[in-house]
Amino acid sequence: MQPRVLAAATLVEPHPLILLPFVTMLLCIALLPFILKRHWEANYHLVALFLAATTTAYYLFGIRQPERILRETGDYIRFMALVGSLFVVAGGIRRQATPIFNCVFLFLGTIAGNILGTTGASMLFIRPWIRANKYRYTDLHTAFFIFLVSNLGGGLTPMGPPLFLGYLKGVPFWWMVQHCWLAWSVALLGLLLIFYLVDRHNFRRAPAVVREEETAPRNIDIEGLPNIFFLAIILGAVFIERSPFLREEIMLTAATGSYFATPKSVHAANEFSFAPAKEVGWLFLGIFLTMVPVLDYMQLHARDLAIDTPAKFYWITGALSAVLDNAPTYLTFFANALGRTGLSIEDPAAVQEFLASGKAEMAAISMGAVLFGAATYIGNSPNFMIKAIAEQHKMQTPSFVGFVTKFSIPILLPVLFLVCWLTLRG
Repeated sequence: MQPRVLAAATLVEPHPLILLPFVTMLLCIALLPFILKRHWEANYHLVALFLAATTTAYYLFGIRQPERILRETGDYIRFMALVGSLFVVAGGIRRQATPIFNCVFLFLGTIAGNILGTTGASMLFIRPWIRANKYRYTDLHTAFFIFLVSNLGGGLTPMGPPLFLGYLKGVPFWWMVQHCWLAWSVALLGLLLIFYLVDRHNFRRAPAVVREEETAPRNIDIEGLPNIFFLAIILGAVFIERSPFLREEIMLTAATGSYFATPKSVHAANEFSFAPAKEVGWLFLGIFLTMVPVLDYMQLHARDLAIDTPAKFYWITGALSAVLDNAPTYLTFFANALGRTGLSIEDPAAVQEFLASGKAEMAAISMGAVLFGAATYIGNSPNFMIKAIAEQHKMQTPSFVGFVTKFSIPILLPVLFLVCWLTLRG
């Protein structure tokens, strides 16, 4: 097969077989933690490195397009600088129910996700959430925390996966706030209303002693306040664009300062560890580099796929986000939408041109990736983290199948239909 060049974007068509490392990477992430848990935990970094090296070698020596690998490597460094920095700073802050209290708590956590990123907000809010509900914690509390804080919390700003990947490609920081606030609000209000009704039912069924414990006055203690200063530095650095990697240097410097300024007692109380950041780093290295041929292929063959309405982009992007990972799925269909108009996702000017005429498609792709990432544990990187922390505290969590059958299908899916019907028709 002869490589085909897309003149407008200077892309060389990759051989279809080089798409296999990306598919393999996602299948490994989805399946191996369940069927080969111990082996996966010991060797996931080697799998990611091998698959990334395979794609890299093809682009360097096969089709001689090193600039594509360099560009995605740069995006990977920027992505990890943000996610890693927020992870470190959130790990240095420690915070010490009735259904109304729980709804307010989830609302604040969801808003915080748009500031701290879903990883940072999840790390910051999950332990107080468990402590606040420890007398009657159920699967319900795990599922709705994942729905709202760990996923919907990343739906209005590019402070975490998947939308930060779009920001790196040229989507303006406030684009989602301007164009997706209605869809985001419908999802938020729908989920909070359902949670309140179900949690109120459970609360009324609880023994009197449990209700007394739940309604007792609560003190919210905050330790590690100097980290608010480091958090402000990281958030300010997000808006630095002109100097290459200056933004990332500032973020990593702030994270280093936060780590050494935080008392060891706070890290111990939070059970802070770099293990989750290390896992995300290796896995996303594999995802970013194996994704290069997928992005190129999707742009070159965009018109071959019958995805031509906002609703189709929403459901197809969402369905794949649920069973794979919403970050690469978001970027893949973003590239496809651009490719349909002969534009390249690697050209910021082309991205701006697309956003001027493809607002509905972009909103559909973005909300599909964000909302459906909550449908399974593998849909978004913080989901598994929340499950692990809840189990660490000996709290009840749904199984993989139970999460889908008890919560995603009967609760989340109707909300997803409502969002589409009210905001994404066509």
